[in-house]
Amino acid sequence: MMNTASNASPSPEGQRQLETLRRAVSHALEKKRRLGQYAVIWREGKPVRVGEETPLQTSGP
Repeated sequence: MMNTASNASPSPEGQRQLETLRRAVSHALEKKRRLGQYAVIWREGKPVRVGEETPLQTSGP
């Protein structure tokens, strides 16, 4: 399991990289929203499909 919690603050370079990643993700999600596509995001510890064209969930085997 990936642990993303940390008490250390990112370096100035790390902060710039993190902000760049956040902008890129925000841009990609906005593009999907405008195109009417769904996206998969992480919510409450589980992947969740969101958006207008969200495929119907089927019960697994």
